Amino acid sequence: MKRLVFLAPLLLFAGLVGWFVAGMDRERQLPSMLIDRPAPAVTLPPLLTDRPGLDPAALAAGRPQLVNLFASWCAPCRVEHPTFMALAREGVPILGINYKDRPEDAIRWLEQLGNPYARIGTDRDGRAGIDWGITGVPETFLLDARGRVRWRHVGPLMPEHVPSLRQALAMAARG
Repeated sequence: MKRLVFLAPLLLFAGLVGWFVAGMDRERQLPSMLIDRPAPAVTLPPLLTDRPGLDPAALAAGRPQLVNLFASWCAPCRVEHPTFMALAREGVPILGINYKDRPEDAIRWLEQLGNPYARIGTDRDGRAGIDWGITGVPETFLLDARGRVRWRHVGPLMPEHVPSLRQALAMAARG
């Protein structure tokens, strides 16, 4: 009986930890309010001098493309970056939104890790992130050819997520 009294708080704590972890996973799976709606009509200045920033026309480019919100200070962004480099080498168009970052830090980060982005807009104050409804970085959205949001991924996009991304890309290509 004394053992049960001693183990009860420990079991209760373990149960609460499990409940919180399961809840965090459900949060990652919540759909965006933007699904099946046009991407936010944001206009963002370019991060790099050799590539344009973002505007509504770039978001409705006539082909499916990804929009990735990232920052140099974001550790999960660094973890997902090789996945984006591989997707870019395969020809997947990727647009970037550099979120609440110092431009010099973001540029140095891209110089070190490589640049998978066709365009990068700078969101210094985070307003575009609010328009996109993000909960933090990284977040990735798939746009169809008309610029409508078809898929959202919260957190780092890892190789194990690429099959569902490919499926969403194929569906977006069909319209």
